[in-house]
Amino acid sequence: MAYDATKLKDFEIAEQAEKNMPLPYEWAEKLNLQKDEIIPMGRICKLDFMKIADRLKDKPDGKFIEVTAITPTPLGEGKTTTSMGLTEGLGMRGVNVGAAIRQPSGGPTMNIKGTAAGGGNSLAIPMTEFSLGLTGDLNDIMNAHNLGMVALTARMQHERNYDDAELAKRNLKRLDVDPTNVQFGWIIDFCAQALRNIVIGIGGKMDGYMMQSRFGIAVSSEIMAILAVATDLKDLRERIGRIIVAYDKKGNPVTTEDLEVAGAMTAFMRNAINPTLMSTAEYQPVLVHAGPFANIAIGQSSIIADRIALKMFDYHITESGFAADIGFEKFWNVKCRFSGHIPNVSVLTATIRALKMHGGGPKVVAGRPLPEEYIKENVGLVEKGCENLVHHINTIRKAGINPVVCINAFHTDTKDEIAVVRRAAEAAGARCALSEHWAKGGEGALELADAVIDACNDEVNFKFLYPLELPLRQRVEMIAKEVYGADGVSWSAEAEAKAKMFEENPAYKDFATMMVKTHLSLTHDPTLKGVPKGWTLPIRDVLIYAGAKFLCPMAGTISLMPGTSSDPAYRRIDVDTETGKVLGLF
Repeated sequence: MAYDATKLKDFEIAEQAEKNMPLPYEWAEKLNLQKDEIIPMGRICKLDFMKIADRLKDKPDGKFIEVTAITPTPLGEGKTTTSMGLTEGLGMRGVNVGAAIRQPSGGPTMNIKGTAAGGGNSLAIPMTEFSLGLTGDLNDIMNAHNLGMVALTARMQHERNYDDAELAKRNLKRLDVDPTNVQFGWIIDFCAQALRNIVIGIGGKMDGYMMQSRFGIAVSSEIMAILAVATDLKDLRERIGRIIVAYDKKGNPVTTEDLEVAGAMTAFMRNAINPTLMSTAEYQPVLVHAGPFANIAIGQSSIIADRIALKMFDYHITESGFAADIGFEKFWNVKCRFSGHIPNVSVLTATIRALKMHGGGPKVVAGRPLPEEYIKENVGLVEKGCENLVHHINTIRKAGINPVVCINAFHTDTKDEIAVVRRAAEAAGARCALSEHWAKGGEGALELADAVIDACNDEVNFKFLYPLELPLRQRVEMIAKEVYGADGVSWSAEAEAKAKMFEENPAYKDFATMMVKTHLSLTHDPTLKGVPKGWTLPIRDVLIYAGAKFLCPMAGTISLMPGTSSDPAYRRIDVDTETGKVLGLF
């Protein structure tokens, strides 16, 4: 049943749908799961992935569908809405289907962006739980991460206060951490610009080690990145042990294993390793697991969620963060390489609104009314903006994957504007479907569902963009030219020195290349729209996530701690003291 999305707000649709949402024991029956594979947590549940993976290990994988997008406006173009709508459309076709999405951060939820549950009749429920911590994974990640910093700062204090003989009595080896070269910081799941740069350890000798430090938002934690790429509990434990928290005064890495805290950090993650089971508004299963940054990390839901979903469902949908130049590229060259899962099709989400922006339309600003050009018909802007669409289609085709363009319909779109997008997509070698899932749910996504089913029957000639043997700087050059459309790459002296060091050390040969840049442009400059020509990608630094096995070349400045706006969402959020219902969250 589809609700009137033009009259009802998202939370009102969710409230109606949640009345009949399957309970944990009903999911067990519906999904043919064993009782001990369901871990009830109120009206939702977690799935014991190790038990499910072991029981279904010999079952063939289902079809694997990835959802990405063109370069978005600051408002986003509805990847999650499309993922939920496609899941509902396939469900309406009688297909055994499920999806996997990321968990939203409390920072954006309480700031400007809001939740990431989709919208209209294509959303994930229950929305309140989804938006306010769900089953505790973010708390587990914060506890595990901050315990690593507790271990580091305590060790630095004790090494300052005790000589080697006293340390030996306490069974401690001197690590001799360089206080000016600490890589780790603290995390909190809010946008708190006041915590970007702090001083800790103020007081006496028993009050810690005084030094500069910082906070990042929880989803930027390396532990979140590790949760997204770990394949099982053993892999998770090993990766956590390799996290570099600092360097000693000789320049050698100091890891969580050196601090003897990696095991305790993993203990906090014993619950978080299991995906949470939610639902679409039309009651298809949705796995929620991990929520890493898409700018600086992998921006995908977890390999673990995909691993069991491909066994549980005949068609499994997963979503990549941001546009195809970031999200799909990392899915293609990192997630697929780490997991061994090969997609059958990629769905490229596009809106007339975003295409007009890339065609030269006025600036789009979140929180402000859209200029008239985005509301009234303007075929010329759409035609010009389709250059961005075609660029992303070509990127997907380079992977040997068949793209399906999804026109995520808005009521202001016109037939002529839609026809322009269809012609451009089909001329570039992609299927194209208009989808009205926001307004009509699964019924509105049937054209998209049929196009995806058809595409899944095509042969896939999957290939990575580069071999792992390719040196880091050559990988970056290839990504910049083949995916972004740059003429080349320029390196700062510091970035090039680091890149040479990583290339010469065999320990980093199999590390993934995790590009860091803005999502608002194909370039490093968020103001450049469409498909810019004649530009060079500047790399100013290279970060290392040793546990996740990422090398992160940075183009531009990316903050690990966003700021809270002057008109954040929390100003409108409250609780009905009679019913306990959360008000104003959506």
